[in-house]
Amino acid sequence: MPPTISTFKAPAKINLSLRVQTKVREDGFHNVDILMAPIDLCDTLAFRNSRTTTLVCDTPGVPTDESNLVFKAVREFEKVYGRKAKQHITLTKATPHGAGLGGGSSDAAITLLALNQIQGTNYDLEELSAMAATLGSDVPYFLTPTICRCKGRGEIVTPVPELAGWSSPIVLLKPAFGVSTPTAYKGLTCSRRLKGINYGPQKVDNITLVNDLERPVFAKFPVLAHMKHWLLEQPGTRAALMSGSGSTVFALTETPEQAAEIAARAKVELDPTLFTHCGTVNPQPQAE
Repeated sequence: MPPTISTFKAPAKINLSLRVQTKVREDGFHNVDILMAPIDLCDTLAFRNSRTTTLVCDTPGVPTDESNLVFKAVREFEKVYGRKAKQHITLTKATPHGAGLGGGSSDAAITLLALNQIQGTNYDLEELSAMAATLGSDVPYFLTPTICRCKGRGEIVTPVPELAGWSSPIVLLKPAFGVSTPTAYKGLTCSRRLKGINYGPQKVDNITLVNDLERPVFAKFPVLAHMKHWLLEQPGTRAALMSGSGSTVFALTETPEQAAEIAARAKVELDPTLFTHCGTVNPQPQAE
């Protein structure tokens, strides 16, 4: 019989808001208050039993050694489990790297959920969250990817029930380069504001959209400020924001058709090499 393959989706996220306290914590991180939401852009991870743990990926440049967060998630799970969890893992990437969309963090969280199911260990959310927190600030969020408030350094995750049924069409634009999260945070206290750029809060329904990392990132990469400004001028845009530390900027739109039109215009007017995605924020379960 062919080996059993278990397949899991790893959704990306956007930050609907990201507020940062400028004072650095003793552990070197900043305290944050983030409103995080899943989107329908997903990596795929396939697992099958193996004699040793191996990782392959379809995207050139993505490391497949122990430095990958998927591998680190396996090792953290094994440390708690007390034995090896040998898997051949195939990672098919859809979420770009260095985009502020949490692709690597989601892959790590889904790896923990997958191993918990495959090994039959029945760890609860609190136990899995403790493992996830050792891997990165965003990783615990992806264990329960709905709209959540994330505090502390990002690892204290609380669902927001009143937004559970909210969703919106969205268009993502990402240039060829990525942005390092540590670089974004380093510029928090010393970066300048660019003239003509709206950094202020934007309101959509009952949600306030704002990102404190726009100022340092836009100062270093003005093209991202230009992309946000351009998005705000497009018909159908309800709000536009950088996600996380970038380099993705997004617009919430009135309709999916408007999102598609914006993506097409962006490739003509801004950059033909842009990565674009038109989809849904907080996609709702399909009725049976």
